Amino acid sequence: MKYKCVIFDCDGTLLDTLGDIASAMNKALSFHGYPAVPLEKYRDMTGWGIYRLAELALPEEARTKDNISLLGASAERYMAVKPEDSLTKPYPGMKALLSKLSDLDFPHGKKFSLAVLSNKPDLALRQIIAGFFPEISFDAVYGMRPGFAAKPEPSMTWELLNEINCLPHETIFAGDSEIDIETARNSGCYPLGVSWGFRSRAALQSAGAARIIDRPEELLEMII
Repeated sequence: MKYKCVIFDCDGTLLDTLGDIASAMNKALSFHGYPAVPLEKYRDMTGWGIYRLAELALPEEARTKDNISLLGASAERYMAVKPEDSLTKPYPGMKALLSKLSDLDFPHGKKFSLAVLSNKPDLALRQIIAGFFPEISFDAVYGMRPGFAAKPEPSMTWELLNEINCLPHETIFAGDSEIDIETARNSGCYPLGVSWGFRSRAALQSAGAARIIDRPEELLEMII
């Protein structure tokens, strides 16, 4: 097989998290005395991390460094919800895809590698992945952590690949946004866009996606 690893984005790729993202940020906005942002506006605001989202959610006149820091920290706390209390759900076909990929192996017993890389806070990401995909053994799950630049900078991708002993040219990076496509290109991975997420097909094409798929099973077809 040409590819030995898939790195998935989380929000808009593995999971439809838009409702929980909007709920967490709007609760934080309300707590700090700011107006809520309509759900659909979050579709184009996500992907850069919680503090960039906080900046975009604030009224322009309130976008100070201190306000962004306070709002982002508040929203991060609200994001740590259990699956049973969540609006989030896996995209159709995603659990089946992950199960089939996790069963792939190579000669000499080496397994196909699965990983998640997101600009979501690391603890929140680990909780949500463990909660919604308890049956899948991901080789690495990386959210935002101290010492690393957010996507689309490649440093976190390279650190993840080093941990799981995979090379960029052996890796598909699958995501729903221009941020994911730029991350894949910056790190040397195959830039695969998914059409079911938060951004438009045009945005993925403009960012340089090598291919855009409409169903999760199309990814499996690329590998086997």
